[in-house]
Amino acid sequence: MDNKFQVTVIGGGPAGYVCAIRLSQLGLKTACIESRGTLGGTCLNIGCIPSKSLLNLSEEFYKAKNLSKLGIDTGEVKLNLEKMMKNKNKSVDVLTKGVEFLLKKNKITYFKGTGSFKSKNQISVKTKDSNILIESEKTIICTGSEPVSLPGLKIDEKQILSSTGALSISSVPKKMLIVGAGYIGLEMGSVWSRLGSEVHVVEFLDHILPGMDKEISQEFMKILNKQGISFHLNTKVNSINKTKSGILTNTTNDKGKDSKIESDVVLISVGRKPYTKDLNLDKIGVQLDKKGKIKVNKNYETNIKNIFAIGDVIEGPMLAHKAEEEGIAVAELIAGQSGHVNYEVIPGVVYTSPEVACVGKTEEQLKEINYSYKVGKFPFMANSRAKAINVTEGFVKILTDSKTDRVLGAHIIGQHAGEMIAEISLAMEFGASSEDIARTCHAHPTFSEAIKEAALSVDKRTIHS
Repeated sequence: MDNKFQVTVIGGGPAGYVCAIRLSQLGLKTACIESRGTLGGTCLNIGCIPSKSLLNLSEEFYKAKNLSKLGIDTGEVKLNLEKMMKNKNKSVDVLTKGVEFLLKKNKITYFKGTGSFKSKNQISVKTKDSNILIESEKTIICTGSEPVSLPGLKIDEKQILSSTGALSISSVPKKMLIVGAGYIGLEMGSVWSRLGSEVHVVEFLDHILPGMDKEISQEFMKILNKQGISFHLNTKVNSINKTKSGILTNTTNDKGKDSKIESDVVLISVGRKPYTKDLNLDKIGVQLDKKGKIKVNKNYETNIKNIFAIGDVIEGPMLAHKAEEEGIAVAELIAGQSGHVNYEVIPGVVYTSPEVACVGKTEEQLKEINYSYKVGKFPFMANSRAKAINVTEGFVKILTDSKTDRVLGAHIIGQHAGEMIAEISLAMEFGASSEDIARTCHAHPTFSEAIKEAALSVDKRTIHS
């Protein structure tokens, strides 16, 4: 095998495999190194995809249990968790094999092993059976991220879980405690709550979904409360210890009150950190920031010429689609084209029921910089499609420039919010105004009509509320 490449991509997650495919499309001889044994990274193997499978299946289970309220009488609905997990694993297996096929189709050399720098142009790949030395003119680092734990706490993935363990619990815990009220914690809490767990969430801040628009997070917490999830805000975790009966967590709230929470399992969901160990970055002098992220310039190049970094290992939201966009951008830049990512239009989605989605600025961000803006809102309670199928929780909120009417951000809580946010993202990408959205014909009856009505609401001219 000729082990000389024009570009080598270290990491086969959303950033890496997408980048490798684009590089190959652009005519560059490309290699991709992945240590996991399967492609797709955290997202496909132990993150986005398996969690969405369980979110969907748990929601179907919950719906089936409540069909009689809608006039559909069935027999007893039972949970077969083992079969549910097999279905989840099948989805992952099919998709990882699909990505491997795509690399083969695009004539990318795929190394199943751990890559580390011997020098700026030499990479050692430790495989199951041997060590391979490859040479590369340019290298792109996209090794992703891993869960953060609490100081001194060891995650065993049996009783003290990261998101990985929370996707593979063998039986429904009677009580689950989640530390951290971000995207991952709330998604996993929703899954296990629907399947029968009593779920409690401890959050250090005074609101859930840090960084999300406050009005959305407040409404979302009310909805999750109604679904049976309990929240302990402004609360610090002091210690987590195993006992004979399960887990004991000691907490203190902002008023100084100490509490003890007993649970069967604890999910630690306090964030993620860049995964850069074993790469030998210090050996070749690649600079990191205080958070352990790789420093890059506007072209994603590190301080070492011809070594680049993208995805979770650099600054920015740790989202698969952000990583994919960077993968395409850096490939095009390396090929001499004008690769670009618009970081003002990166949507975020929480795949609970209802879903929460956002893009662009929040009200809090606009207030902080004293930006003059307008707000348009429309509730799903007044949307005919939502009313017809009994899913009326939530609303659409659009923020615009008070002078130019350009859309600055949008925030949606409701069914299919993750799909609907794409319309706003596209509008923002092309610099659209709320008037542009309001004058666009939306099919009736659809959830997307709420977007049109929210756009009309900016100038106080909604039709259906």
